Amino acid sequence: MRLKDRIALITGASRGIGAAIAKRYAAEGAHVICVARTTGGLEELDDEIRALGGSATLIPLDLGKTEMIDGLAAPLLERFGKIDILVGNAGIFGRMTPLHQYPPNLWEEVFRLNVHANQRLIRAVHPLLFASEAGRAIFVTSTVSREIRAYWGAYAASKAALDNMIMGYAKEVAQTNIRVNLVNPGGTQSKMRAEAFPGEDPSTLPRPEDITEVFVALAEASSTRNGEWISARDFCGIKA
Repeated sequence: MRLKDRIALITGASRGIGAAIAKRYAAEGAHVICVARTTGGLEELDDEIRALGGSATLIPLDLGKTEMIDGLAAPLLERFGKIDILVGNAGIFGRMTPLHQYPPNLWEEVFRLNVHANQRLIRAVHPLLFASEAGRAIFVTSTVSREIRAYWGAYAASKAALDNMIMGYAKEVAQTNIRVNLVNPGGTQSKMRAEAFPGEDPSTLPRPEDITEVFVALAEASSTRNGEWISARDFCGIKA
């Protein structure tokens, strides 16, 4: 029960890495606020969390509609008074294609969710994190934010932008009770990974549940790490 009585907000929580984090946090004693577009996925997750003896609040919300994010803060403040943990996990891949052929609308959609939505999320939730005695924010990045590759287009560019934005935020809050870090999951069994590598055998990859330890460690009130880019595979001892 390393997160007992802590309040955790997780985006992209209905499946994959987000769902695995939500279930692990609930098992560790946190009350999880699960945000995702799909109501059905959230309800299935809620059933699994309840089966674990945990508790959840479900918020169906399309974060791509960034103007809707501003409305999160007031009801969360009224109900909980604070947020102890924020996990910015929601994101989209877009497509693998030469840059000169990338559809403008899709480019903008990828940046809207992977970058702009996270800035609006920070803007909305920062006061709630500050109200916690130990606010912790964790954002999900990617290897391609640092390792330049052909054809990764908007996804790689958006994750590089996310890294810069979150590292700046970490410096801004360094003298407060908030700690902010980036986690790179590496290749895991997920829908996004299948979109990028459709011919890959998913059984050769770690499951989302295999990398949740890093998210628990960074969410603990005792964690002092701030402004770090952390490989989940290295942290969890998973060999490539």
